[in-house]
Order: sequence, then structure tokens, then C-alpha cells
Amino acid sequence: MIVYHVAFTTSGDYLSRREPHRPAHIERLQGLRKAGIVIAGGPSPDGKSAELVYRLQQPGQLKLVIEEDPYWRAGAWTAFTPRSFTEFVEPWELPPVVLDGSRRVTIVEGPAADRDMAQFALIEMRGAGRIVLGGIFEDGTTLALATTADAETALGWFSESGCWAADRLTTRPFLHVL
Repeated sequence: MIVYHVAFTTSGDYLSRREPHRPAHIERLQGLRKAGIVIAGGPSPDGKSAELVYRLQQPGQLKLVIEEDPYWRAGAWTAFTPRSFTEFVEPWELPPVVLDGSRRVTIVEGPAADRDMAQFALIEMRGAGRIVLGGIFEDGTTLALATTADAETALGWFSESGCWAADRLTTRPFLHVL
């Protein structure tokens, strides 16, 4: 299996453009989630981007799964950038779908000093309830979904592990929909 993080660029009128297609989009993602294809996803609070994590068997499946989405077909998503994880820490469980924007979390991204130790640190942070999921890309960059909406708290968790330097990490707010 290949686990992809996909960053979506949204249209300038994303919020209004997506609205008539939102029920179909959510229903489709829930079906893909039940099939084990969608692991997590949601938009940025400002609606200027969205991110999804997919699990697929073949690289060629990614374009198809994206282009069949109602948001892509409606032009609410205008471009996408996929990256595949070389190591991935799965969520313990898939949380319920939350559509009201109340599950605010932080995406933390940046280089790990030691890939192997970072993998263990991600597992420990997941066990402590500090991250939902996370992984490492081919270039050594880590991406994780921290369970706090406070970026400073999330950076502290990563720094105290000793596997990341806080000044080399970036954070961004995220609405964890599914």
C-alpha cells in the first residue's frame, strides 16, 4: 500500500463553489474511508487549501480518485500536489466525521534529525494522544496531524522529543473533518 498526503489548491470562491456539492463530496469520502482508501482530511480554516491522506494500492489510482471527487469536478479544487510517505504512523482509530469546524488541529511539518528515531517519536506521540497520524517523506520531511489547535504547544511536543528542531518546523491550522 502507498500512503499519500495530497495538498489541494482551492478556487477563489471555494466556500460558495463547494456548497452545492458538499453532501456528495462528504458521502463519497465516507465511502472511501469505509473502503480504507481515505485516512483523514479537511480544509484550512480560511478555505484557501485542503488536505487529504489516501491509502492506495497503485500510484495510478491517485489521479482517478481525485478527479472523480465532486469538488474537483465542480472546480472547487483547482490543483493538487501529492507526496507519498516512506514511513507512516496510522491513526489508532478513525474519528467521527465533524462538519461544523469544531475539531481544530495543527499540521506540523519539517525535517527530522534522525528518520528512525523520528518514526519512534511519532509512534510515542500517537500513543500519548499528541498526534492523530504522521509520517516521513522520501526527503526526510515529517508531516503530522497534532491534536492541538495551539501551534506553540504542537511545536513543543516535537521539540521535546529531540528528533526535530522547533526552528526548522512549520505549522498550519487545519480543520480535521475526517
